[in-house]
Amino acid sequence: MSNITIEQRKDNYWQYEQGVKKRIIVCAGTGCVANGSLKIYQQFVDQINERGLNAIVKLKQEEEGYLVSGSGCQGFCQMGPLVTIMPANIMYCKAKEADVSEIIEQSIVNDSTVDRLLYKKPLTDEPCHTIEEIPFYQQQNRFVLEKCGFIDPEDINEYIAKGGYAVAKKACFKMTPEEICTAMTETGLRGRGGGGFPTGVKWELTRKQKNDKKYVICNGDEGDPGAFMDRSLMEGDPHSVIEGMIIASKAIGADEGYIYVRAEYPLAVTRVHKAVADALQAGILGENIFGSNHSFTVHVMEGAGAFVCGEETALIASIEGKRGMPLPKPPYPAERGLFGKPTVINNVETLSTVPIALSVGPQEFKKIGTACSSGTKTFALTGHVVNTGLIEVPFGTTLRHIVGDIAGGVVDKDGKICGTDFKAVQIGGPSGGCLTQEHLDLPLDFDSLSSVGAMVGSGGLVVTNNSTCMVELARYFMQFTQHESCGKCVVCREGTKQMLALLTDIVEGRGTMEKLHLLKELAGVVKKGSLCGLGKAAPNPVLSTIKYFEDEYLAHVLDKKCPTGECAALRSYEILTDLCIGCGLCKRVCPVDAISGERKQVHIIDEEACIKCGACVDACKFKAIKA
Repeated sequence: MSNITIEQRKDNYWQYEQGVKKRIIVCAGTGCVANGSLKIYQQFVDQINERGLNAIVKLKQEEEGYLVSGSGCQGFCQMGPLVTIMPANIMYCKAKEADVSEIIEQSIVNDSTVDRLLYKKPLTDEPCHTIEEIPFYQQQNRFVLEKCGFIDPEDINEYIAKGGYAVAKKACFKMTPEEICTAMTETGLRGRGGGGFPTGVKWELTRKQKNDKKYVICNGDEGDPGAFMDRSLMEGDPHSVIEGMIIASKAIGADEGYIYVRAEYPLAVTRVHKAVADALQAGILGENIFGSNHSFTVHVMEGAGAFVCGEETALIASIEGKRGMPLPKPPYPAERGLFGKPTVINNVETLSTVPIALSVGPQEFKKIGTACSSGTKTFALTGHVVNTGLIEVPFGTTLRHIVGDIAGGVVDKDGKICGTDFKAVQIGGPSGGCLTQEHLDLPLDFDSLSSVGAMVGSGGLVVTNNSTCMVELARYFMQFTQHESCGKCVVCREGTKQMLALLTDIVEGRGTMEKLHLLKELAGVVKKGSLCGLGKAAPNPVLSTIKYFEDEYLAHVLDKKCPTGECAALRSYEILTDLCIGCGLCKRVCPVDAISGERKQVHIIDEEACIKCGACVDACKFKAIKA
């Protein structure tokens, strides 16, 4: 354990930073790493040193040079790999190794920019020289993500220098457990993992339990398709999660905690492990943290990727070494949790928000968001939009603002911006529901979404355009849920299996009105009868798509047609007589000999023999086959 206090670490960092002439931040979140950002990082280090400019990779002493650091996800994933030059705040998009030399020459040696790498506004082609000029960032309120993407996630001293662990230390020395719980309740902070239960109330319920052993668990088992909010926070700002856990431990009287993170997040696992080890070495975790009389130890456990382990009782079972399966409630974890002891479970984003909420104070925090949902929410924005990535907005922000302004608008099937092509947004992943044109001005918060049959969930936002088949979308999410069902309760295990079979029948042309009615009825049974929240929410994508897009279901069932043409089994292929020249190429590639015709004569497709594979469409050079 180090004898250096956090105040000394803070002073040392600022002192060492005085010698930094400029800083190069290379995004090292999962998306950018996959696109080669670590190689770009190494090129900066090597080429700066080759020029004799001294590349600093870690501030450990007083020296002059250029600091090259990695960061967590900077959010603008569509434009990665991203390189930011400080203090000018210049952001370069889609950077490559070959660009490093030019960036060094223009922005490090000189005070200029490489204009071709700047972000350009889609409609005007106007270059954005700084981050503040980019509309994607202008329209957000990066509250929890303020440090994520800009600090070095593997440098505890930088986190401390930027104000980190100050609130945790205050909680350990100057606040009683009752005061912490009261303050958290007054902030109005609700769980960001989906349920939206008030954090302060949960802590207070656990604090009141009479037991000499209690636990704090960070739920980092983020399994929704398309969701990466918690992963990005663990990768980019892991110490904020630990600080939130420390505050929670003091509030409930816990001396031990677990961070449960899925093994499919290797970068998050690595950085969380390092953050815990560094905090332990600094005396911020372990016995008598900060020199106080409060002790708190954190363990990191890697989950095997079971979606059901996002449910808190299943997660507890997994930590205990059992199969991850949910238990009936009550008792709740606050009463009987890990190893039978009172336990607080919060997800990553909730815990990262805790020190910030307490730092600004309940009154200031409640000014952000809505009356029933205070603060901000991070969303993973994906789908048919110009800008995909990680965003953060206050609760109460409308879908129109997110899709039209932050995301830059909807794109059509050819990738072109089309303001009239918006169809729906699937919010909350496989446990959520869809929002349509009529919901564009609905303020996004816990209660308003619940009123229309949707939910915030963990924060996934999948935007779809008019080329998307909503029946197939519902089938996709049901396939995921059925595969991830733990199988403990019959209603979920068999119900999701039968719902998937009915949806498959519909998209493959075997649907009937009887099957559609059965699908609705079965969805209601699964929703009411499943044991855990995941099973109860499984039918949501089906029920919401039937509610808002029943005409598409009826077209599949009655007309045996998919309005979007996405369902291959329901396509009908026609050879256009005015375009076909009788070359015979389509006939040669057809795997079932469903096409006939003489050379230089218009060919014909036998619809009964056609297996809808689309090989003829791909082969025709004259676009003479219409699907």
